[in-house]
Amino acid sequence: MLGLFKKSESSSNPSWFDRLKAGLHKTRSQLGSVFAGRLIDEGLFRELEAALLAADSGLEASAYLLAELRQRAKHAGLETSDQLKAELHAILVELLEPLEKTLDMGSHKPFIVMIAGVNGAGKTTSIGKLAHYFLDHGRTVLLAAGDTFRAAAREQLVAWGAKNDVAVISQQGGDPAAVIFDAIQAARARAIDIVLADTAGRLPTQTHLMEEVKKIRRVIAKADQTAPHEVWLVLDANTGQNALNQVRAFDDAIGLSGLVLTKLDGTAKGGVVAAIALARSGAGPTRQDARAPIPLVFIGVGEGIDDLRPFRARDFATALLN
Repeated sequence: MLGLFKKSESSSNPSWFDRLKAGLHKTRSQLGSVFAGRLIDEGLFRELEAALLAADSGLEASAYLLAELRQRAKHAGLETSDQLKAELHAILVELLEPLEKTLDMGSHKPFIVMIAGVNGAGKTTSIGKLAHYFLDHGRTVLLAAGDTFRAAAREQLVAWGAKNDVAVISQQGGDPAAVIFDAIQAARARAIDIVLADTAGRLPTQTHLMEEVKKIRRVIAKADQTAPHEVWLVLDANTGQNALNQVRAFDDAIGLSGLVLTKLDGTAKGGVVAAIALARSGAGPTRQDARAPIPLVFIGVGEGIDDLRPFRARDFATALLN
């Protein structure tokens, strides 16, 4: 069985964890200042609520975290802010753990990953970094330049292919679905492990482009009736709560199996991960949707080629609070 990584695999390599912690510095400074050596009182909870909202946890997730924290603090008889912070860490880990995902690529070759996102989310750059990650884990990779809408996108992906020394199937203009179909055929002929299929950036309100991405998904299924094996949406952490709207729209259109969250470095909005986790957990105040959340497969905390790594809940919560 060709497993890529397991949920139990830790991303706590010191260099990676240091980068994750540095990337979440702005969010951590907002939350950390609340717990600065004080007793637990109503003022602390009010400040924590403001900090969670400023970190873009959103109304639902902030209300959920505060309600859980109040209940556990009362039940356990907590007295100090350090105790309260440790309890918040535990709650965050519990909330975020369902976002972790095991990838198993052993049953399909090529393993086809379709990647979508809005303009400017960092989609094509993320594909280049994903290629590097998979290569580093012993897989062969082929890139499909399905973004024929933006002239520079093909050139950008070709540049990432050269940087990673992997083939890129592309054509100037033309039908993006046809490009990806050809890429799958080429990967099959070359015994490639993984195909990363780029698609044009689009807003959910651009009806014709959303129809196009649906078509791409159908054509991939024609090339391989078991595919796409993964459908990932790339999100920019700086978009905050709007990321939830993007997730809903793309999930309705093409059925998402995972998320890639980029640009966590330099933003004070790392709390959006809590909102993503809560969105379909059924655990929030409204309890409207009890499906499992869409996994957060990778997170990006820098501009380097190796700054995109699998999401791990405990590492993230620790970097966010400690």
